[in-house]
Amino acid sequence: MNKLCEMHSFVTVVDTGSISEAARRLGIAKSMVSQRLQQLERRLGSILLERGRRARLTETGDVFYRYCVRSLADVDDAEGAVLSSQSSLRGSLRLAAPMAFSIRYLTPILSAFAVRYPDLQLDVEFDDRHVNLHEERYDAAIRIGELPDSSLVAKTITPNRHIICASSDYLATHGIPQTPQELSRHFAMLYVNREPHGMWMLPVNNTLESFRVRCRMRTNNAHQLMEAAKAGMGLAILPTFLAAQAIVAGELQEVLATYAPRAGNISMVYRRSLRASPKLLALAGFLCEQIGNPPAWEQMLAAHASQSD
Repeated sequence: MNKLCEMHSFVTVVDTGSISEAARRLGIAKSMVSQRLQQLERRLGSILLERGRRARLTETGDVFYRYCVRSLADVDDAEGAVLSSQSSLRGSLRLAAPMAFSIRYLTPILSAFAVRYPDLQLDVEFDDRHVNLHEERYDAAIRIGELPDSSLVAKTITPNRHIICASSDYLATHGIPQTPQELSRHFAMLYVNREPHGMWMLPVNNTLESFRVRCRMRTNNAHQLMEAAKAGMGLAILPTFLAAQAIVAGELQEVLATYAPRAGNISMVYRRSLRASPKLLALAGFLCEQIGNPPAWEQMLAAHASQSD
C-alpha cells in the first residue's frame, strides 16, 4: 500500500472525525479507508486512533499526525512548484471562509473563479471559527478583522468597516445614544466570537475603552444580529458589507458614527511555504478584482449618503 495514501487517509479521518466522512471526502469506500488505517497501524506497530462515535487520536497518533500534516504539505508544495510553470491552474485548493461574508458576496465570486479555471478543484468550507491552516491542511483562509501577528502571509483584499446601528422604531422608543457612556441604558445584541464577556470595545480619543450594554441576545451568526436589529430588539455592531442594504432600505440607521469599532481588513491568509503558489496568487488577484476597492457595499452607502444630503 502506498505510504502517502495511508497517511492521507489517516489525516483525513482525524480532520473529519470519522471513517465514513473521510471516505466521502476522499471519494472512496469506507472499507478502503479502514483497510489503509489497519495496514498503517500494523506497519508502525502502534494504535493511532481510538475508534468510537468520533475517532480520537492516541498519544502516539497525535505525534504521527503532526508529522503527516507536515509531510503532506511538503508534497503539495512540490507539486505546486511543478505546476507553476504551466499556463492552466490544476490540482486542488482548500479554502476556509466566514459564513456571513460568504453568503452575501463570496459564493458567486468563487463560482466564477471555478468557471475560469475548470481544471482546478475547489474545496470550500464556511465557518466563522479561525481554522488552523497548518494542522487542518487548508491552503488558505479568508479572514475578516484585525489579524494577530503570525507566521502566515496576509493579502489584503479590501478594508472592512463596522458600524453601530438599530432600527428607526427602536431609536424612536429608546432614544438615539450620543456618547458611548449612554450604552448602559440601551439594549443590544452581542456577537459571541467578538464580545464573549458582554462588553463593547469602542475607540474614544484614540484609546479603546470597554462599555457594557443590556444584552437582549447572544449569537455567533451575524445574519441573526442583523435580523434582530431590524426587528427593533436593540443596537448591533455589524460589518458594512452586511448592513449596507438594510441602511439604504431604511431598515437600519447608524448611530455613534464617531465611535465606530475598529474592523481591520478583509484578507486572504496562507502559509509562507505557499507564497509563490500560482493558485493562491490567482485567487487573491481574482478576489481583489471582483470585490473592488472601494467595494460595492461602500459605494452603495456613499451613494445613499449623497442622496440624503
